[in-house]
Amino acid sequence: MKLLRLSAIGFALLLGLFTAPSRAGAQCTASGAPASCGLPGSVSMTAARVVRLQVSAGSTALTAPTPTDFDAGLNATTGPTLTVSANAAWALYLRAFTALWTATNTSPGAPARTNKPAADLKWSTASNGAFSALTTADVNLVTGSATASSATTLYFQTLYNWTLDTPGNYSLSIVLTLTSP
Repeated sequence: MKLLRLSAIGFALLLGLFTAPSRAGAQCTASGAPASCGLPGSVSMTAARVVRLQVSAGSTALTAPTPTDFDAGLNATTGPTLTVSANAAWALYLRAFTALWTATNTSPGAPARTNKPAADLKWSTASNGAFSALTTADVNLVTGSATASSATTLYFQTLYNWTLDTPGNYSLSIVLTLTSP
């Protein structure tokens, strides 16, 4: 019988633990009609630097050169539009992925130029502005402050030489890097 009494007491204690009201961090009590009760509270969050780069086209087909372009030494192509969204100051950089263009032969007996330098592609952010030769080092393309949308169009000039630029398919990968310092 003594054993039964201890078990009953232990059961009662356990039942009390599970059914006792828990203590809330904040409480509010109201009665009557209408009853209203309000408690102050707060929320918090951390917003990191967020940047986004949208490119209107993943690749740009450069304008095929004509005899007039070879005579002039270059031709022009409008490149992609680059749109930046950022919640802080930002900078967009441009560089060539490699120092040389990739060249594929298209004419028997006239091998494509395998040593065409990346510098034969010039770039600008204005169609009638100053153009700079592309290099493998990051060059500041454009900077800005926090913005929902800042668009910049790239313009290209491709350099041609009658005696060096033989028939072929040429391509050059460029790298765009968006940072928020």
